[in-house]
Amino acid sequence: MSVSIHVIKMPDLGEGIAECELVAWHVKPGDTVAEDQVLADVMTDKATVEIPSSVAGRVVSLGGEVGQSLAVGADLIRIEREGEAPAKADPPPAAVAAAAQASAAIAAAAVVAPPPSAPAAPVRTAPPPPAPAMPAVARHDNGRVIASPALRERAWSLGVDLAKVQASGPGGRVMQRDLDEHVARYGAPGPVKHAPPPPAPPTLVRPPVAAGEDVIEQIKFVGLRRKIAQRMQEAKRRVPHFSYVEELDMTELEALREQLNARYGKARGKLTVLPLLARAMVHALRDFPDLNANFDDETGTLTRHSAVHIGIATQTDAGLMVPVLRDAQAHDLWSFAAEVQRLAEAARTGRIVRDELTGSTITITSLGKIGGIVTTPVINMPEVAIVGVNRIVERPVIRNGAIVPRLMMNLSSSFDHRVVDGVQAAEFVQALRGLLEHPATLFID
Repeated sequence: MSVSIHVIKMPDLGEGIAECELVAWHVKPGDTVAEDQVLADVMTDKATVEIPSSVAGRVVSLGGEVGQSLAVGADLIRIEREGEAPAKADPPPAAVAAAAQASAAIAAAAVVAPPPSAPAAPVRTAPPPPAPAMPAVARHDNGRVIASPALRERAWSLGVDLAKVQASGPGGRVMQRDLDEHVARYGAPGPVKHAPPPPAPPTLVRPPVAAGEDVIEQIKFVGLRRKIAQRMQEAKRRVPHFSYVEELDMTELEALREQLNARYGKARGKLTVLPLLARAMVHALRDFPDLNANFDDETGTLTRHSAVHIGIATQTDAGLMVPVLRDAQAHDLWSFAAEVQRLAEAARTGRIVRDELTGSTITITSLGKIGGIVTTPVINMPEVAIVGVNRIVERPVIRNGAIVPRLMMNLSSSFDHRVVDGVQAAEFVQALRGLLEHPATLFID
């Protein structure tokens, strides 16, 4: 029986990417692999991608170690096949799913997932025949069709419901050839914007430590954690940060928020402070256009924006992501709150798409109730300003000669000193303070 070696190369994932980092191997030399089985996870600057096997066979060798970067086109893995003549090495299908994950900063940089490339729909000279009844495909206990992650992504990119694809694989598994036959016969509705959920972070299990014992762990940074570290370091190296902290009296704003929630909460949803802060930023930025901007330090160009696209730093299990709420100036309080909730949920479940992770002009970051007294947030390059929210606390304050309880909060904001002078930053924050301490002004255009 003839034996051939099939070489799977590092695929070209688009976006001008020249190399990818190996973040996980799912196989080792000597393992037997099936077609469509996930072999490795690789990470670009913007996405984590699962690389499936385009053939079945036995793993002969791996092209690198976890943490190593491989150039596009380099040998990723070599697989021995039986019963076939030597085949030319080829990458997995171009529609391999790009898994979006994240990025960066409180607030460093958003890691985004490029949408998968959709292959061209087949040309038909006549309408397709009516689809015959398909036998049911096998499903997991949770109801999902049995198929590889790469195949699922390809089906998403084509707009094909895998439940309608006739399965020929073992145990009712949908194979690549099944999807090809389905598309050839019935066509493909078109690409669907989607990003698969990010893989769960590894769990570190630490054994009990005896008294006097020193257990040393060395944890290599790879994948998302490595990208976050790189982006944070780059932001601090390239951007001359300075921070400005101001105390705000939030008593009136909180009273308004509670009143709005009591009256409209059941019908429109509960409001947090965030929509009110965003509205204040939209008003204040009209007088400070240099802060609603991106700065290209390689060309020395500041790009101002008339629309306000606010990045919302969001913590997920995979790391910090910065979804972008576009055209904040066009939202009312409730539509803003609903969109923030949708973006946060999409980020945490891995359903967020590329367009929702790019193009921010200024960022808000908050640690919620654990927000501390003061923070020094890192600018989300190439933006020039980031507004940090600290927790609200009740404190005694002297007003008109009397000591009264008030709800106080600090805004901790950072600025790019190449673009923003200290006086300009202070005036911007004072404008925010005036709007938030007198919330009726938020509704005066």
